[in-house]
Amino acid sequence: MKIKELREQSVEELNARVRELKMESMNLRLQQQSSQLENPARLKLIRREVARIETILSERAAKKAAA
Repeated sequence: MKIKELREQSVEELNARVRELKMESMNLRLQQQSSQLENPARLKLIRREVARIETILSERAAKKAAA
């Protein structure tokens, strides 16, 4: 997802997306351990998207605290 699309989502939607991505990441790591992972680059993409979402969430929390 692009950063612009992520910024338009609510906090609840972002938290749900992080949960989904972390579950997918766990499943991919299990596949990697059993040598069944088809797309190893997907792990990197998931990690980056989680970081983007967590950055947006922390920005919103800081903005809310400052207000």
